[in-house]
Amino acid sequence: MRRMNSILVTAIITALLGGCDSATPHTPAANYLYTSIGEFDEQAKPLLDRPDIQGVQVVVPWAMLEREQDKYDFSEFDQVVKYVESKHKKLFLQLQDRFFEPPARVPTYLLNDPKYAGGVAEQKNEDGPVPGPPGSVAAQWNKHVQDRWQRLVTALAGKFDGRIEGINLPESAVSIDTDKDKSGFTCARYFDATLENMAFTKKAFTKSHVVQYINFWPCDDQGGGTKNLERSFAFAKEHGVGVGGPDLVPYNEAHMDNGYKFFNRDKGNFSLVAIAVQEPDFEYTSPKTGQKYSKQEFVDFANDYMGANIIFWALNSPWLHEK
Repeated sequence: MRRMNSILVTAIITALLGGCDSATPHTPAANYLYTSIGEFDEQAKPLLDRPDIQGVQVVVPWAMLEREQDKYDFSEFDQVVKYVESKHKKLFLQLQDRFFEPPARVPTYLLNDPKYAGGVAEQKNEDGPVPGPPGSVAAQWNKHVQDRWQRLVTALAGKFDGRIEGINLPESAVSIDTDKDKSGFTCARYFDATLENMAFTKKAFTKSHVVQYINFWPCDDQGGGTKNLERSFAFAKEHGVGVGGPDLVPYNEAHMDNGYKFFNRDKGNFSLVAIAVQEPDFEYTSPKTGQKYSKQEFVDFANDYMGANIIFWALNSPWLHEK
């Protein structure tokens, strides 16, 4: 009887205190710079000394790393790695295979050998507040192109795994001009190839984080709902791949109806969440205030709604230049 009373008392105390599995408070997202490798020396270096900046994400195009077939040149990126190491900061490599302006910055052998079916597919770039010219994306759904990409990933892992904080793969959103495409693109082939590359990169990089940017999938908006979004977020969790996105635009309807809701639904269950505030994001208007977003709106949404661990800030972020 005494034992039963003891259990009952314990249960009452636990209930009064709010339960024994109280949620661990979310650690605020770390601030990283976001830059291209060409802008690093002149624009990123002066900001990297700031105590409120924990690291930097550097976008590097495929063509810079593989100038000829099987001849890798990591020297320029390695200099960035060494500099960031010397500052005791952290570094993410965004390995880029798609571009929102011509020309395609992929190795030229992909464009010239017929087995690669042109190497790239032309993209339309009509969305957002700042439309741009047509771009291109590497035809990862071509097994020969994907093999070359995965060889590059393996080579990068051999040199930088554990030295860099992480590697992130480009956004899932593409808008292929199917009228001009000769690469054999289909939504299903593209989706499958992207997931294959996620898993492959995770196996190659065993010490550094791997993050896949997931925002939209082609064909999900053509009667398919968000089934590929749900599948890709589940795949990331299953394989220990972090998730993120190239645009932080709080409460934006298109994003809320797509990738954002999955960040929120599974908040706290991903190995890492890293989201970028890029240049176009400052042109959007907040649906809450009717004004351009403030830094605090970006930060609050990233932390509270998305559970972000890292925010990558474009170099033109106003708060980086306030005195």
